[in-house]
Amino acid sequence: MNKDQTLSALQSQVDTYINGFEEGYFPPMELIARLTEELGELSREVQHVYGMKKKKTTEAVRSLEEETGDLLFVLICFANAEGISLEKALTSVLAKYQERDKNRWTKKEEQHDN
Repeated sequence: MNKDQTLSALQSQVDTYINGFEEGYFPPMELIARLTEELGELSREVQHVYGMKKKKTTEAVRSLEEETGDLLFVLICFANAEGISLEKALTSVLAKYQERDKNRWTKKEEQHDN
Protein backbone atom coordinates (compact mmCIF):
# COMPACT_ATOMS: atom_id res chain seq x y z
CA MET A 1 0.00 0.00 0.00
CA ASN A 2 1.27 3.49 -0.83
CA LYS A 3 1.76 5.80 2.12
CA ASP A 4 -0.26 8.77 0.86
CA GLN A 5 -3.53 7.68 -0.70
CA THR A 6 -6.87 9.37 -1.00
CA LEU A 7 -9.83 8.03 0.91
CA SER A 8 -11.36 7.20 -2.45
CA ALA A 9 -8.35 5.07 -3.40
CA LEU A 10 -8.45 3.30 -0.04
CA GLN A 11 -12.16 2.63 -0.45
CA SER A 12 -11.42 1.16 -3.89
CA GLN A 13 -8.68 -1.11 -2.51
CA VAL A 14 -10.95 -2.39 0.25
CA ASP A 15 -13.75 -2.92 -2.27
CA THR A 16 -11.46 -4.97 -4.52
CA TYR A 17 -10.35 -7.06 -1.54
CA ILE A 18 -13.87 -7.69 -0.18
CA ASN A 19 -15.32 -8.45 -3.60
CA GLY A 20 -12.70 -11.15 -4.03
CA PHE A 21 -14.82 -13.30 -1.69
CA GLU A 22 -18.23 -14.84 -2.40
CA GLU A 23 -19.60 -13.50 0.89
CA GLY A 24 -18.87 -9.87 0.02
CA TYR A 25 -19.74 -7.21 2.57
CA PHE A 26 -21.45 -8.12 5.80
CA PRO A 27 -24.94 -6.69 6.43
CA PRO A 28 -25.08 -3.20 8.00
CA MET A 29 -25.88 -4.36 11.54
CA GLU A 30 -22.98 -6.84 11.45
CA LEU A 31 -20.63 -4.09 10.28
CA ILE A 32 -21.82 -1.80 13.08
CA ALA A 33 -21.23 -4.61 15.59
CA ARG A 34 -17.73 -5.07 14.16
CA LEU A 35 -17.09 -1.32 14.35
CA THR A 36 -18.10 -1.41 18.00
CA GLU A 37 -15.80 -4.37 18.61
CA GLU A 38 -12.86 -2.66 16.91
CA LEU A 39 -13.50 0.58 18.81
CA GLY A 40 -13.47 -1.43 22.04
CA GLU A 41 -10.12 -2.95 21.10
CA LEU A 42 -8.69 0.49 20.31
CA SER A 43 -10.08 1.80 23.59
CA ARG A 44 -8.40 -1.05 25.45
CA GLU A 45 -5.04 -0.17 23.91
CA VAL A 46 -5.47 3.52 24.75
CA GLN A 47 -6.33 2.54 28.32
CA HIS A 48 -3.23 0.36 28.48
CA VAL A 49 -0.93 3.07 27.11
CA TYR A 50 -2.40 6.16 28.77
CA GLY A 51 -4.82 4.98 31.42
CA MET A 52 -4.57 3.40 34.80
CA LYS A 53 -5.79 -0.04 33.73
CA LYS A 54 -2.75 -1.80 32.30
CA LYS A 55 -2.98 -5.15 30.55
CA LYS A 56 -2.30 -8.42 32.28
CA THR A 57 0.96 -10.10 31.37
CA THR A 58 -1.07 -12.75 29.53
CA GLU A 59 -2.77 -10.16 27.29
CA ALA A 60 -1.16 -9.30 23.97
CA VAL A 61 -0.16 -5.69 23.49
CA ARG A 62 -1.18 -4.35 20.09
CA SER A 63 -0.21 -0.99 18.72
CA LEU A 64 -2.54 1.98 18.60
CA GLU A 65 -1.74 2.20 14.88
CA GLU A 66 -2.80 -1.41 14.27
CA GLU A 67 -6.04 -1.01 16.21
CA THR A 68 -6.81 2.29 14.46
CA GLY A 69 -6.21 0.55 11.13
CA ASP A 70 -8.62 -2.26 12.07
CA LEU A 71 -11.28 0.31 12.97
CA LEU A 72 -10.72 2.25 9.74
CA PHE A 73 -10.91 -0.92 7.66
CA VAL A 74 -14.34 -1.81 9.05
CA LEU A 75 -15.52 1.81 8.68
CA ILE A 76 -14.46 1.71 5.02
CA CYS A 77 -16.34 -1.57 4.61
CA PHE A 78 -19.46 0.04 6.07
CA ALA A 79 -19.12 3.10 3.83
CA ASN A 80 -18.58 0.96 0.73
CA ALA A 81 -21.52 -1.30 1.52
CA GLU A 82 -23.76 1.76 1.95
CA GLY A 83 -22.43 3.64 -1.09
CA ILE A 84 -20.94 6.43 1.05
CA SER A 85 -17.99 8.43 -0.24
CA LEU A 86 -15.75 9.01 2.77
CA GLU A 87 -14.11 11.96 0.98
CA LYS A 88 -17.49 13.67 0.52
CA ALA A 89 -18.59 12.79 4.05
CA LEU A 90 -15.41 14.15 5.63
CA THR A 91 -15.32 17.27 3.44
CA SER A 92 -18.91 18.01 4.39
CA VAL A 93 -18.38 17.52 8.12
CA LEU A 94 -15.18 19.60 8.08
CA ALA A 95 -17.07 22.48 6.47
CA LYS A 96 -19.77 22.12 9.13
CA TYR A 97 -17.24 22.22 11.97
CA GLN A 98 -15.28 25.10 10.44
CA GLU A 99 -18.42 27.22 10.25
CA ARG A 100 -20.15 26.14 13.45
CA ASP A 101 -17.07 26.14 15.66
CA LYS A 102 -15.05 28.96 14.09
CA ASN A 103 -15.19 31.04 17.29
CA ARG A 104 -15.65 28.24 19.80
CA TRP A 105 -12.02 27.46 20.59
CA THR A 106 -9.00 29.61 21.35
CA LYS A 107 -7.08 30.09 18.12
CA LYS A 108 -3.32 29.78 18.10
CA GLU A 109 -1.46 32.94 17.28
CA GLU A 110 0.24 32.89 13.90
CA GLN A 111 3.99 32.57 14.11
CA HIS A 112 6.00 34.82 11.82
CA ASP A 113 9.57 34.23 10.76
CA ASN A 114 11.88 37.01 11.94
